[in-house]
Amino acid sequence: MEPDRYSAESLPARQAAADGSLVTVGWISYLLHLVVAVAAVLPGAQVSIAILIVALLIDLVKRGDAEGTWQASHFRWRIRSVIWAAVLYLVTSPLWLFFLIPGWIAWIVISIWFLYRIVLGMVRMNRRQAMETSSVV
Repeated sequence: MEPDRYSAESLPARQAAADGSLVTVGWISYLLHLVVAVAAVLPGAQVSIAILIVALLIDLVKRGDAEGTWQASHFRWRIRSVIWAAVLYLVTSPLWLFFLIPGWIAWIVISIWFLYRIVLGMVRMNRRQAMETSSVV
């Protein structure tokens, strides 16, 4: 007899499948973020902001599926990373108009910080560890 899809025996199998799906989505999102972060640090290697928007949309859409799992912290981590980076870029953008070198330095620091956050998230995701919410914003 086939187990009922709502029975207790099938619950671990469904949870494992959902966990695997969230991990796959998480890796896709991290890789998209990584492409943008590396391009932001390398001079002349600019990629489209559309890649970052796609990654952000993936995180916003799928974060509800991750609630209650260790991956939920990774979705929050990526969303917060993008929002903080965007705010910091906007706040420091006037430096480009008035002072070229300080603007350039500010954007390099923000880009390195963003890359750090993405790599740290990838390392912890690979270890199947939740992100600590107190880590660097």
